[in-house]
Amino acid sequence: MKRTRVCQLLGIEYPIIQAGMAWISSAELAAAVSNAGALGVIIPNAGMSARGDEVKNLREQMKRVKRLTEKPFGVTFNLNLPNIQKLMYAAVEGGIRVAITSAGNPALYTSYLKNANVKVLHVVASVRHAKRAEATGVDAVIAEGYEAGGNTGFDELTTFVLVPQIVDAVEIPVIAAGGIADGRGFAAALALGADGIQIGTRFITTTECIAHRNVKEAIAKAIDTGTTVLTRSLTHSRVLKGKFVAKVLSLESEGAARDGVIDLMSAERARAVLLDGKLEDGPLYCGEDAGLITDVVGADKVVQDLVKGAEAILSSLK
Repeated sequence: MKRTRVCQLLGIEYPIIQAGMAWISSAELAAAVSNAGALGVIIPNAGMSARGDEVKNLREQMKRVKRLTEKPFGVTFNLNLPNIQKLMYAAVEGGIRVAITSAGNPALYTSYLKNANVKVLHVVASVRHAKRAEATGVDAVIAEGYEAGGNTGFDELTTFVLVPQIVDAVEIPVIAAGGIADGRGFAAALALGADGIQIGTRFITTTECIAHRNVKEAIAKAIDTGTTVLTRSLTHSRVLKGKFVAKVLSLESEGAARDGVIDLMSAERARAVLLDGKLEDGPLYCGEDAGLITDVVGADKVVQDLVKGAEAILSSLK
């Protein structure tokens, strides 16, 4: 596969990034993805207790991933976290080289990270936000379409229309995200002008991911209409359908108190789902591409299938 600007920027073989997913993007998954030639990513709260110390956990995760791989890896940061400054300092102190920021103003820490020789990628969901991120000095933007799992863009722009518009609007590399799970999606992203892809849901259904087997099985059984977006008035969260979703939708339709809905969508409840397999206790965040996933395999096979599938399609179009 041809090396793109993302490969050169991050020092990876394939322009594929594993998304940082709350509670489950651990050192083990990140190392497996990086060893396969892509960019593995860890998240500060991976695997920790609901009331754990994120800063301490991040330091431990970074030490573990370095023991498991000598290849590049990244750390993802939600810029709205109350302890974000401490997390940034801990990451830089630990030798971070790639940071993925989201859910906040990229101007806050981009200069600090770049002064520490860190490559900065920022997640955006509109052309306006992409231009703003570029102006702050980020090295690349991740254009995340409405198909993605977890918090989605309020403008509800899908990957297929979002990516080419951002490619036209900025000079820095654009990474496509949202609804990509196989070589077809990978090839399509490149055809739209992206320099790479970011994938979350497909990497949940890998043997190295610490998500509970109930979660992996539920995603593998999902159909094309298996996800929906909850709490549009609050966070726009894409989740897998089930009894929990029906409960939240019922409360929303009844005009339930805002605090009650927020409690149901809490981080602690999401942790209970992802790590303990309690599917009816909280939201199971995943993308619309869950309908494309039917099995649980190793992270290296996911990467190789993406590359081989995209190469076959692109070669057939020559």
